[in-house]
Amino acid sequence: MAKQYDVLFRLLMLGDSGVGKTCMLRRFTDCEFDPLHISTIGVDFKMKTLEIDGVKVRLQIWDTAGQERYQTITKQYYRRAQGIVFVYDITNQPSFLHVAKWASDVEEFAPDKVQKILLGNKNDDEYRREVTKDQGSKLAESYGMEFFETSASTSSNISESFTRVTELVLQAHKRDVDILLGSLDDYLEKAALEEEKDSKDTSETIQNTCTC
Repeated sequence: MAKQYDVLFRLLMLGDSGVGKTCMLRRFTDCEFDPLHISTIGVDFKMKTLEIDGVKVRLQIWDTAGQERYQTITKQYYRRAQGIVFVYDITNQPSFLHVAKWASDVEEFAPDKVQKILLGNKNDDEYRREVTKDQGSKLAESYGMEFFETSASTSSNISESFTRVTELVLQAHKRDVDILLGSLDDYLEKAALEEEKDSKDTSETIQNTCTC
């Protein structure tokens, strides 16, 4: 049976309530879009498998609630994340300003090797824009992050942004992944040799058995 994936990474989506985190996640994992907003309660997650440079990466993507009352819950997930996806709404300037608060929490609670990316969602709603693309780019640069503007509605840059953060995580953990894949290859090779030996021994036993 073929391997379903080689390595598992956890991504955490952070941002204010209503910025479109759940819609983005559903668009990426299920190719679906529901314009009716339902706030996430606590934490939810979805799975998606990508193949990058020959490595099958299984993503466990955690969708967190943006409301203040759930933030104690979501902070518990920071330490287990390999990648952080910050999301703001380009039509909602407060959600952009609050990225600093989310980034501060990540700095305090997340692992040192965690990879981060900034996404400005709802770029299909240009006439209601309150945050320019240049502002988003400069904020990302100040935190050393890459930046995309996205739209869950049109699917613009959704796959590209999630794929990019996965590539960054894979690069950051390349040594660990290489060791894992090396160990797995050794195991599979050993198992194949043992299977071949067992098959040969069985064949010789049958040939040497007296039928008289």
